[in-house]
Amino acid sequence: MTAAQDVPIPYRIIALMQEQNRLFAYPLERMAIEIWSTKFRCNGCGTCCNRAINRHIFLLDHDVDAVKTIDPTAYEPAPDPEFCDQNGMLYVSGYALRMRDDEAGSCWFLENNRCRIYDHRFSGCRIYPHMLRRGSDAGGTPAWHQFAHRNEHGHYDTALPLEECLTLAREIKEYETAFLNQQISFLETIHEYFAVHNLRHDPEMHKDRMNQFQRGEPVDVHVFHEGELELCHIGR
Repeated sequence: MTAAQDVPIPYRIIALMQEQNRLFAYPLERMAIEIWSTKFRCNGCGTCCNRAINRHIFLLDHDVDAVKTIDPTAYEPAPDPEFCDQNGMLYVSGYALRMRDDEAGSCWFLENNRCRIYDHRFSGCRIYPHMLRRGSDAGGTPAWHQFAHRNEHGHYDTALPLEECLTLAREIKEYETAFLNQQISFLETIHEYFAVHNLRHDPEMHKDRMNQFQRGEPVDVHVFHEGELELCHIGR
């Protein structure tokens, strides 16, 4: 299987733009009905707020600005940087919430299985578990689908109002659009930055740097935020 980094950046940008077009075309009312049919309602149990369910919680640019006002130590470069140049510099598309080093890998804001900032939780948390991801049916036709760990967390409200589902559907579209825009902008920035500075993605250097990080040694990474690459030093 071809790694994403092996696909030329312009092709990856086109693929994300096509993803955007599919998202724009997906009927809001249909999405709301699908949400309504699950009857799922978050009850703040905290079951999904750890690495066992979500390897990381990606932060959109405005989420990063918000978390800075709450706790400046609560975010870090998102895991699995997508690129590494021949000089050993890593590049990642954004920040994520910091996860604790406990056995479950709990979210930084989880305390006694409850979110400490629930009323101010971030975009991905607000719409979970209804984020839409592209899938395909048995015939290979692309289709958007939602996911939920049914009966593992939350509760099921048979009186879930359709108007509430419509509001959530709008928030989902807003999140997905912002996420795709951020990914596209990141790839465009990397494409230009590498060309201007005579850099290239180096798979072997990428592997070495990630192994170095896994050993607990510090590494440098450029994090994409608000159209710029911010230098961060990471290490256990």
